[in-house]
This record gives sequence, C-alpha cells and structure tokens, in this order.
Amino acid sequence: MGMQLALILAAILGLAHSQGTKYGLWTPDRAHSDTQPVQWTGGQFEFPCASTKSLFKSSGKFIPKNVIATRAQLIGDTIYLALPRYRKGVPATLVKTSIKPGTCSTTFKPYPCWDLQEEGNCKALQSVVDLVVDQNEVLWVLDTGIVNTLETPVRKCPPKVVAMSVKTGKVLKTVSLEGLTSSSSRLQYLVVDYAPDGGCFVYVSDAANRAIIVYNLQADRGFRVVLPKAVTAGCRSRDVLYIALIRRDCGSTELYFTYLSTNKLFSLKSEYLRSGVADGRILDLGKKPTRMVIIGTDNGSAIFFRNEGDAEVYRWDTNSTFAEANFKPVYRSQTCQLVTHAVPDYKRNTMRVLQSNFPDYMQNRVGCGAIQQLGLMQGCW
Repeated sequence: MGMQLALILAAILGLAHSQGTKYGLWTPDRAHSDTQPVQWTGGQFEFPCASTKSLFKSSGKFIPKNVIATRAQLIGDTIYLALPRYRKGVPATLVKTSIKPGTCSTTFKPYPCWDLQEEGNCKALQSVVDLVVDQNEVLWVLDTGIVNTLETPVRKCPPKVVAMSVKTGKVLKTVSLEGLTSSSSRLQYLVVDYAPDGGCFVYVSDAANRAIIVYNLQADRGFRVVLPKAVTAGCRSRDVLYIALIRRDCGSTELYFTYLSTNKLFSLKSEYLRSGVADGRILDLGKKPTRMVIIGTDNGSAIFFRNEGDAEVYRWDTNSTFAEANFKPVYRSQTCQLVTHAVPDYKRNTMRVLQSNFPDYMQNRVGCGAIQQLGLMQGCW
C-alpha cells in the first residue's frame, strides 16, 4: 500500500486538420467573461432518488470525503471528470457537471449512466484515471480496472479504453488492454491521435513496463513500444511516465514523454510510434531543471507543467528550445492547491486548471473531503 500511495501521489503531483489557435485546433465560439472559478468539497451526486442515496451511504458505497477529481475535459458548459476509485465509497468514476453561470452547487451526474459505474461488472467502468475529448466530440477514458488503490488494491477487471459519443452518450468502442499489459502494469495517461489518412490511434503510458501501448482503431489491433533504457537513466523507480501529444501547424504530431524521477525529456514523432519503429528515432531534448509534473497541453504546440510540490504552472512552447528561459509562468494557486490537469476551455477562449489539496487527500487528512476547484489560467502568453 505504501508503494501504491507514493506512486499515485507522484503521478498527480508531480483528427482532420484545422486551423490552429494559441489554444489548440478548435476555434472558440467567441470570447466569454463567465470564467469564475468553480469550487466544491468531496463529491455530491445526483442519485435516482433519496432512498437510493441512503442505501449507497448505509452500504459504504458512497463516502463523500473519499471522492476526488483528478482529470477533466470541457465541452461548452459541461465538464467531464475522472474520479479514480482510490478508496471505497466512490459511487461513480466518470461524471459530468455544469459550469454554467448561475449554477448554485456542483452536483455530479454519472456519465453516461449509473449502469456503467458498477464495480465488478467488466462491461462497466471500474476506475477511470484519465480522459480525452477528441475533435469529433468523442470522449475517451482510461480504466485501469483496479479499485481501492490506497487501501487494499483489488483488480476487478482487465484494463480498457472506452470511447463514448458526447452527443448521444452511447458507447462507441471498448478496447481491451488485457493482451497488451501484464500483472505489473501501471497505466497512467491516455492520448488520442489521428493519422493524416484519418486513422485513429490510442496511446497509453505503462510506467512499470517502460512502455507506450499503441492501439490502431481501424485495424483493431495494438502493440507495445518498449522505450530504451536511456529513458529511465538515473530513475530511482519507474514512478510516473508522463505523455503529452503536440500538434504542429503543418498537421504532424509528436509525443513528448518523461519519467518524473529522470532528468531528461524525450520526444518521438507519431508516425514512428504508429508504425512501432522507435529505435534510433527518439530525440533527447535535454536535461530538465527540476522534477517536472506535466499537467496538460493546449492541443497545439504548448505543454503546461509545474515543478514537483510547487503550485506555480508554466507554459513551454515546444517550437522553442527546451530551456528555462522559454518557460513562461501562467498560473499560481492563491490557496496553495496543486494543479492536476490543465485543459482548454474553447467556449470561453481560455485555459482552465483543475486543482485540489491532493496531498492531504492521499494522507487521509481532508475532514469533510478534498477541496477541488476549476480555475482560470492567467499569465504571460
């Protein structure tokens, strides 16, 4: 349990081509001023009825203080959140809620429905740790299949990636990762990429196995790209394998990756990753000044990160050299909360940050629950 806690704490703390903007490939509808922070404590859910809520509470299936959001995606006035089942009492692991101005409270609605939240049902979601919305408004989620990670970890089901239509709420595709992982696998981050011919690919980081899982949706097959040992040089343990997809103006994409404990950042053109030919093509971008926690991208050329344990967020335009002089400060929490995800808010033409007192949650020191906030990124662009 101690190792599991340390690794999770480290992980969190620590397309058809279109015209690019400084916030990515989607053109915002228009500028908005309704960008006030949205804050909540623990998690409150929209249950079918009061008796169902009482039953969930009495059976230990709903413990509000054990709920925490770590990853997010925004479409219009709706935010989709990953609620990993780190502890028991998390009734739904994928939810949505409204950030529309005038909303009085933050209440979670299981997405797409309650039936897909059932623990032990391998057709349902067990523990969602990451999520991505692509340009077709398809929501992709990474489900590790392991629950109660901080208490007594239990593998309920094989790991999988599930694609759902945001417009209809229907499950479009379920990709089993069982044959591409091992019992020691530690799946952490998810990326969705589109090849020039329109083919869709999914990339998943497997920190324990020093690998990136690649799945070709059109061919309905996948494989593992084992990274060279140089990627883990100087690493005390294979703790957290961050991945971030960068989109160039010319339409090409490139995957940036690094372990939290290593001192180097690497990249690999997606065309090589998709073909499974990585040997000799991985670029060493240089030494990291600190232990970087990559928290997101603008779906364009920028990577957002912070230093381990620090509340200040930086933006690095990957078109510039990887050097401290090119790291621009863009956000710092006024409440000392730590950002776990930076996501584009296209409707309001800005970037948002999901932040919380995650270290307190990990140590079970949150009282009524972790304080979570969807804030507005500000700073030098």
